[in-house]
Amino acid sequence: MNIKVLQQNIDKIIIAENSVDNKLQEICNTLKNSISYYNWVGFYFNHENKKELKLAQYAGEETEHTIIPFGKGICGQVAVSNENFVVQDVSEQDNYISCGWKVKSEIVIPIFVNGNNIGQIDIDSHSANIFTEKDEQFLEYVCKKVASIL
Repeated sequence: MNIKVLQQNIDKIIIAENSVDNKLQEICNTLKNSISYYNWVGFYFNHENKKELKLAQYAGEETEHTIIPFGKGICGQVAVSNENFVVQDVSEQDNYISCGWKVKSEIVIPIFVNGNNIGQIDIDSHSANIFTEKDEQFLEYVCKKVASIL
């Protein structure tokens, strides 16, 4: 994974003359296609005042988890904690929502706009113990760029 090249690709997507929805979809596609162990990439955003997340753009297999209550699963926990959450082995998590039998690990990074957690990027991998600090730092970069267009 060449972080510099990926960051440049994200920067190009952000400044392109496309709708926000198109940019988010292109980011999902780019991440999934560029990093071999990013098997599912998606954005969840806070849904009105309902204390739940709603799935927006994603790349990968369809999921039935289009609405996630705050506090439920890894994404729901990040909505409450406002902190990154890296799960190296989902089978060891009590509060995990299974998105498919292939998923072995997950990383979720919140997106902040004006200090408020308004959503997150969620990455699933079919490999356990795969995410590193580099992934976390890179995805924080992606979230800051996404925040700049929201």
